[in-house]
Amino acid sequence: MNNKEFTSELSRRLGYTLKDTSELVTSLLSDMTRQLEEGNMISIQGFGTFEVKKKAERISVNPTTKQRMLVPPKLVLTYKPSTLLKDKFK
Repeated sequence: MNNKEFTSELSRRLGYTLKDTSELVTSLLSDMTRQLEEGNMISIQGFGTFEVKKKAERISVNPTTKQRMLVPPKLVLTYKPSTLLKDKFK
């Protein structure tokens, strides 16, 4: 399901116009993005938790040249599904 299909289905279920639903989804995603950029964790009951974590720097070795390189630290987005969601897929 792509974004357009998701918005159409949500619009149909909620009884809102496609434009209003699209604005709602866009607003939700921009607020979630802003919260994650600020370093906050987002927890959605029954769905899961989104969090930005910092990966430490590490040394990587090129297998063909045996050259060692330093990989700098970086921020990664993590998602942990709720136990309720995990149980639905078992």
